[in-house]
Amino acid sequence: MLRWTVTFILLAIIAGVFGFGGIAAGAASIAKVLFFIFIVLFIISLITGRRKV
Repeated sequence: MLRWTVTFILLAIIAGVFGFGGIAAGAASIAKVLFFIFIVLFIISLITGRRKV
C-alpha cells in the first residue's frame, strides 16, 4: 500500500509540473488517503502482532 502512495505522489508531482492542477490535486488526495490507511493498518499490526503460543 505504501508503494501505491508513492506512485500517486509522484503522479501528482509530475502532473503539477506540467500544469495539470486538477489531476495533481486528485492524485495528491488519493495518496493522502492511502497513506493514512497504511498508517492505521501498520499500527493495528503492531498492536496485535504475531504472538507465539
